[in-house]
Amino acid sequence: MPAADEAAPVSAAEAKTLFDPLADASALVLAVSGGADSTALMWLAARWRRARRTGPRLLAVTIDHGLRRESAAEARAVKQLARRLEVEHRTVRWQGKKPASGLQQAARTARYRLLAAAAKAARAEIILTAHTLDDQAETVLIRMSRGSGLSGLGAMARVSTLPIEGVPDITLMRPLLDIPKTRLIATLARAKIEFADDPSNRDPRFTRARLRGLMPMLAREGLDAHRLALIARRLRLRAARIPRRGRDAGSPAG
Repeated sequence: MPAADEAAPVSAAEAKTLFDPLADASALVLAVSGGADSTALMWLAARWRRARRTGPRLLAVTIDHGLRRESAAEARAVKQLARRLEVEHRTVRWQGKKPASGLQQAARTARYRLLAAAAKAARAEIILTAHTLDDQAETVLIRMSRGSGLSGLGAMARVSTLPIEGVPDITLMRPLLDIPKTRLIATLARAKIEFADDPSNRDPRFTRARLRGLMPMLAREGLDAHRLALIARRLRLRAARIPRRGRDAGSPAG
């Protein structure tokens, strides 16, 4: 994609292409934290649904992990925006004691478990998350640092099962996986919609945040988010042609 388009808002025509394959679903659960990416997901999905005479019921679900004082207010802001967009909304809180180590992984597992429960309650078979091109690039770097094999370096698929056990009947979809975060921010700016800023996204205690800080330097060397995502796509296609037992032989799991 030309650099000039990196800040172009996502058009209604683009959103139609992204969401039309989901038009026959009975209900879609949108994972909306209140950050730029997920807020844009909700806004784009709502605009797409309003333009259709028929289509799936939309349910935005906010998982309040209770890890920051601001999280409850952010969940309320998502609820208010959802009401404006005529999208149903539900806030679910992560209850119980939080681990002293491995907090991000535990929060990720809890998030998917709670999203799955919300989807089952809504009789929805599809959960949409707002993973972007930038997230894909960072995932590739994380997997590389761990010595992952082919399937691990393929990073995130647009369509997959939930990364938790016990819910094989729910599909996870990432419709924004090829879109840079800058375009989603531009989309919200044009629509005059505010979003939350989670400081943990820049916290150097976390691997993803540290690697995110390296991205500008890597981009100057030609290894930008588009190139990393292209590597992932090619490796995922290659891995699909290899019997599963041989894909990651001799390397740690992705």
